[in-house]
Amino acid sequence: MSSSCGGSCGSDQPSSSCGSGDSHSGDARLAQQDMAITRSLGKIKNKILVMSGKGGVGKSTVAVNLALCLAKRGHQVGLMDVDLHGPDVVRMLNLTGSLEAPANPNDLIPPLTFNDNLKVVSLEYMMKDRDDAIIWRGPLKIQAIRQFIADMDWGTLDYLIVDAPPGTGDEPLSVAQTMPGVHAVVVTTPQAVALADVRKSINFCKTVEMPIIGLVENMSGFVCPHCEQTVDIFSKGGGEQTARDFDLPFLGRIPMDPRVVIAGDSGTPYLCSDESTPATKAFEIIVSAVEQRLPPGPATVNPFAGGCGCSSGGCGSTLK
Repeated sequence: MSSSCGGSCGSDQPSSSCGSGDSHSGDARLAQQDMAITRSLGKIKNKILVMSGKGGVGKSTVAVNLALCLAKRGHQVGLMDVDLHGPDVVRMLNLTGSLEAPANPNDLIPPLTFNDNLKVVSLEYMMKDRDDAIIWRGPLKIQAIRQFIADMDWGTLDYLIVDAPPGTGDEPLSVAQTMPGVHAVVVTTPQAVALADVRKSINFCKTVEMPIIGLVENMSGFVCPHCEQTVDIFSKGGGEQTARDFDLPFLGRIPMDPRVVIAGDSGTPYLCSDESTPATKAFEIIVSAVEQRLPPGPATVNPFAGGCGCSSGGCGSTLK
């Protein structure tokens, strides 16, 4: 990552560059990074934050399979994992490799590549030992997310899918503040406890003025692989009712399927596979709904593409 905060992606303490020097040089570095963020986002048509108010609802499964399905349909897609304390995306895609610093320190860093249409960035990509615990306070997490956008070579994308941790803390707030125009997909399960937390997520989106594409009801019934009868283990219909209560689109419900768990553990995601099952069919409907609400198209032209936009005259920007 860039020298603006050398500790944000490999240590629990920021490097001396984060707090040293006069205020002007610090402001210049921040302005330079802001410019890099603006430049990167200017090449991305649609930004989608996949979030939930509660853990364990299958949010990362939805995010990973949404990115894969959109890429499978021919779109250029990025997948950014900002669940910094529990990053799972790299493992769910069975991606190997680690961060390779560019030869020129001013060049952008290449993300992991799943295929020709899908690029992936996760903190695990940058760790020597993927089992190390990330013990960070808010400022480091915020800086890491900013660097995920500013320092990575995302290129031109139709969709950037962002997988956030549960809740309404630093990570989703940082995404909302750093990515103008980002939309949310809210994932829930049908039971009342999950729905209570989801209502908090909906109100979070309203507070930060993040449009919600719609709600997904995951684990909505279990389809027996033997008799194909559905058992409503976690009840059913709660997500759809919540969408009606808040006047939000309901994107669809995904039934439980043991193959989803097996495929996620083996790094071969199932919901966007070629299998024809109730779960895969339901997910195709959800992806089509997202695609319809946020169609791919030309990215926004960056107004500062020709140079620095900080107007300070002191940042010496050489970003590309």
